[in-house]
Amino acid sequence: MNQDINVGEVRTNCYRQSKVPGEFMLQLRVPGGVIPVKYLDLASKIATTWGDGNFHIGTRMTLDFPGIKYENIPAVNKYLKDYIEGVETGLCDVDMETVAGEPADWNSETGYPTIGARNIASCIGNVHCICGNIDTAALARKIEPIIFPSNYHIKVNIAGCPNDCVKAHMADFGIIGCAKIDFHPERCIGCGACVRACKKGATRVLEAGPNGMPLKDACCCVGCGECVRACPTGAWSRNPKKFYRVILGGRTGRQTPRTGKMFLNWADEDVILGMFGNWQKFSAWALDYKPVYLHGGHLIDRAGYQKFKELILDGVKLNPECMVAEQIFWHETEYRSNFNVKYPEDHLKAGPGQN
Repeated sequence: MNQDINVGEVRTNCYRQSKVPGEFMLQLRVPGGVIPVKYLDLASKIATTWGDGNFHIGTRMTLDFPGIKYENIPAVNKYLKDYIEGVETGLCDVDMETVAGEPADWNSETGYPTIGARNIASCIGNVHCICGNIDTAALARKIEPIIFPSNYHIKVNIAGCPNDCVKAHMADFGIIGCAKIDFHPERCIGCGACVRACKKGATRVLEAGPNGMPLKDACCCVGCGECVRACPTGAWSRNPKKFYRVILGGRTGRQTPRTGKMFLNWADEDVILGMFGNWQKFSAWALDYKPVYLHGGHLIDRAGYQKFKELILDGVKLNPECMVAEQIFWHETEYRSNFNVKYPEDHLKAGPGQN
């Protein structure tokens, strides 16, 4: 059936175009990668009623449903009402009736109002993982209402510890949970387990001192907590206060993939949320208040690091431990075609029917 389809409009509604004409893939947001299991029934209904019977766990931890016909999108959007209200409004306290602070023409039966920002990806964090320093899903749900819905695009990955299983170094903003580690010398038996663990799996900042008591080069500690895990007597413990490292400007892509660089270290949660609170303002400024589909790392490049830092930290009160990068330089690999290659004249002759 021939149809006139505004692909851009459908994409804004969180549907991705298929190579099969007239078919799309719905992307359900799962902020932080965790949702109540009751929504699996909803996923089954979408896949079997309107999709092709499958769903894909997207690279950004969305639940993706391929095979949805264009004419069925309104029915799917209407069915999403309970999910959007339960996850976005209920779990994340998102105001779905505004976009970037401005009133939006939206109701709960029209699906998602924007495709930006992208779903916040995270590892399982300290609710399960023995390495985790932070509750990643809880942080994702606090960031979600700040950056979504939006006409500006940003990718955020949250890692529970410096192992960075979720690849925070490859996102516009990567958040990594890091712990200040407290030492309790009265519990130490000088066994050296912490020194060995740091040497093998961390940054080698510990060495054995007198009587086996560990000595620490605190300036290079990444707050991973390997010493805490290794100690048999609890001589090392994570400080209850949560700290975060922010990795900036990482990305994949065909042309200029790169690993992000450290922007903030030992920031507290208020700094993280305040930073994201300025994202809409920075994006609008960088794009001259004309939203286009361009991700955060490219906007940072366009503005320059110093201007980005000025706008993203505007009004943000830094906690005493927080460190900010004075300058960041990214290395880009550039390619240039050899336009001086000479070809035989026969190769340049016009083919049949050509002038």
